[in-house]
Amino acid sequence: MTERTPGTSRVGLGFDAHPFTSSDQPRPLVLGGVHFEGEPGLAGHSDADVVSHAVADALLGAAGLGDIGEHFPDTDPAWAGADSVALLRHVAGLVDAEGWRVANVDCSVVLEAPKLAPRRTAMADALSKAVGAPVSVKAKRAEGLGALGRREGIACWAVALLESKEV
Repeated sequence: MTERTPGTSRVGLGFDAHPFTSSDQPRPLVLGGVHFEGEPGLAGHSDADVVSHAVADALLGAAGLGDIGEHFPDTDPAWAGADSVALLRHVAGLVDAEGWRVANVDCSVVLEAPKLAPRRTAMADALSKAVGAPVSVKAKRAEGLGALGRREGIACWAVALLESKEV
């Protein structure tokens, strides 16, 4: 539990990255709770939604509640194929139970493809609904640098601001 006094606010930083699946293990691409039909999916224990995972880690970190791996370990078969937005809703509930209110979350998704612009509003809406606060989503390119620039996977950074619910 983190120390709270009236007017206290805390910031958390979340990060996640997943490689694309191999062609012999097809799965859907899910980003921010939105399915991108016809795009290669990401490898991971759950649905590999890097955006939802980064947001969850940002919230958990700000509240002093550890990280997503502690709450939903990839060694636990219960989380295999799990809907990451459902996990995010659970995390938001944990944050709320600790006496925090989510003020906002900001995400930067690093990827070469697919284009997020056509689905960005749907992603922000799904994430905002899950956390109960505004979530913004931005897309950035790695401009050909490193694994992300070579289209080997997708990464996301998220920053969350929590405010104490105590008045």
